[in-house]
Amino acid sequence: MAARPDFQREGRGEKNLSPLSRLPHERVTLMVDGTHFVVDPALFTAHPDTMLGRMFGPARHFTRPNTKGEYEIAEGIGASIFKVVLDFYKGGILQCPEGVSVSELREACDYLCINFDYSTVRCRDLSALLHELSNDGAKRQFDVFLEELVVPVMVSSAQEGERECHIVVLTDDDIVDWDHDNPPPMGEEYSQILYSTKLYRFFKYIENRDVAKALLKERGLKNIRIGIEGYPTCKEKVKRRPGGRSEVIYNYVQRPFIQLSWEKEEGKSRHVDFQCVRSKSVPNLITSLGESTRPAAIPNPQVDELDRLISPDPRPQSQAPPPPINDS
Repeated sequence: MAARPDFQREGRGEKNLSPLSRLPHERVTLMVDGTHFVVDPALFTAHPDTMLGRMFGPARHFTRPNTKGEYEIAEGIGASIFKVVLDFYKGGILQCPEGVSVSELREACDYLCINFDYSTVRCRDLSALLHELSNDGAKRQFDVFLEELVVPVMVSSAQEGERECHIVVLTDDDIVDWDHDNPPPMGEEYSQILYSTKLYRFFKYIENRDVAKALLKERGLKNIRIGIEGYPTCKEKVKRRPGGRSEVIYNYVQRPFIQLSWEKEEGKSRHVDFQCVRSKSVPNLITSLGESTRPAAIPNPQVDELDRLISPDPRPQSQAPPPPINDS
């Protein structure tokens, strides 16, 4: 039997190909930071969970080219960073080159919804990479601390009518033993105590305190201060002053604190002193007509009760606790 011509075998093979496989791959032009990138959108659709994967997916509802047929994307991301991003779509790895900071690459990944971890990122500067990974871990960890430890304390303060909360974080081994007759000079500020060695160790790092402050802001809290301050734990000794008055010296330990508010008016009182408010009621019609032609009197300024309560600390300098270290 005579062999079939080659073109017949090729023709039979072409019958099994789908019409889409005969078409050339679509190419799109991306404009990023003034630089043109011509790519195959199939690179992006292979990662549908990323922003570019959704933009160039089958629907493309919110992706429109400009008048030149170019797609202007990734506003605020440099061209050198976007080259690294394209390498991720081609090989699955973000190789951070020299001259590109890890923080910039991290911001681009967050914007483009690309997973940023050690399985996808490679760079020579391990310190910068581990710093970003620590920020991720700190955010996840403080999210747990916030729900399990901090929020219940804030709810307790709110149920007592408070508008803000000052929380001191002690270790599990700390013992607070105050002399009831001679308590430490804490001033007007009332502190809530939270015993947690894990949270104490977490707040030892200023970077973790920054992460916690950012997360609290995201949750809508106001006037946030996180730092280290001296807190009195137990009576150390008693001094006798002339006249028979005794002075109790307390032992102070450096512990983290959180101060925050959940009201819009930060650090202000909404109390109205009614003794300083001029009445607007009209006693009679004759008085109203007689005063209508007179110039309006300038009302006395209202005095906020918080302003009257705030005064210099009357305690002697020797009794005042060490000043807090505030990171805000």
